Amino acid sequence: MTPPRIDRWLMKSEPDEFSIDDLAAKRGCRGAWDGVRNYQARNYLRDGMRIGDLAFFYHSSCPIPGIHGVVSIARAAYPDPAQFDRRSAYFDANSTAAAPRWSAVDVRLVERWDAPVTLERLRTLAPCARMVALRRGNRLSITPVTASEWRAVCVAAGR
Repeated sequence: MTPPRIDRWLMKSEPDEFSIDDLAAKRGCRGAWDGVRNYQARNYLRDGMRIGDLAFFYHSSCPIPGIHGVVSIARAAYPDPAQFDRRSAYFDANSTAAAPRWSAVDVRLVERWDAPVTLERLRTLAPCARMVALRRGNRLSITPVTASEWRAVCVAAGR
């Protein structure tokens, strides 16, 4: 039996690198989600995400980490251009145009929340007890979200 396809995600970004406000300021509220340099997260981008999938936009490595809104996947995976740019912090000398190592997707802002669902609050939500993003030691910037986790977070956000 084939497992159900994942169509809900959590995408982490450091707000001083790329915030939900940065996305909202872009033309069409659309931008590239690039710079992912972890193979498992890359695999989720490349092999799992499809146009129309939804994702929570999570701010990490900041004073109050948490989910600040929802984005949708607007463009499926494509080679991350930063891997070929020698001036980029994400340059990869071992990646070639014929065999790109890293992927990016484009996201579009669906909804920016007035108040985030903080990490502290997420940890209190019973349906989120097994959420991949909350597991001790998890460092992935992209993780799947189950239907029950999605609903619990949306309710906590007042949606």
